[in-house]
Amino acid sequence: MNAFQLSATKETFTIGLDFEHVAREEGFLFVAGVDEVGRGCLAGPVVAAACILDLSKPLPDGLDDSKKITAGKRAAIAEELKATAIAYSTGQVEAEEIDRINILEATKKAMLAAIEALSPAADYLLIDALQLKGTRLPQKAIIKGDSISVSIAAASIIAKTYRDALMCDYHNEFPQYGFDGHKGYGCASHFAALREHGPCRLHRLSFRGVLPDARQGDAETRSESLIGLFIKNT
Repeated sequence: MNAFQLSATKETFTIGLDFEHVAREEGFLFVAGVDEVGRGCLAGPVVAAACILDLSKPLPDGLDDSKKITAGKRAAIAEELKATAIAYSTGQVEAEEIDRINILEATKKAMLAAIEALSPAADYLLIDALQLKGTRLPQKAIIKGDSISVSIAAASIIAKTYRDALMCDYHNEFPQYGFDGHKGYGCASHFAALREHGPCRLHRLSFRGVLPDARQGDAETRSESLIGLFIKNT
């Protein structure tokens, strides 16, 4: 069985090294897991991470999809991963560009930036769900990859902890939105803050719920929106 025959089903959502071992058997030495976080947020960048694990070293205890573990556990695992990985990197695309090129293309761009920043470079990619056309590297898109591949799970944890810390920093600049809590995702308190204060420069104006319905999706007028009606928040 080769790397292109392995597939994920509901019965195989168990974290492991199957995809990594197949890639190694085919002669690839630097297998990178790639994942993103923040794709569904109303504010902040979409962040991707790439991680090449050193499989000669023990994996962090509890390594799994970042969504399945607590913030404290994620932080501890992230530090261990960064200390033991062969390489890791992040890439991000900001709200203004997300509005301009759409969130799918922004996600791919962030992933490519993370991949290109790896040193040593990857020679094979395991990617959560997406196929990337902007690289010549051989790759495997894995549905629910962060629940199946330890390399993708590692990337998901690095991306999540990096972005969460970034949004906490942004909270200091824009405390009225509560970014330190919801990290830019849509929730009752975030929507209430948007109604009261309007969006700031971190918000994705093309995302439903950020602007009043009459202005929804008008990403081309982003500058006018921020400088005009909502200048008080920037």
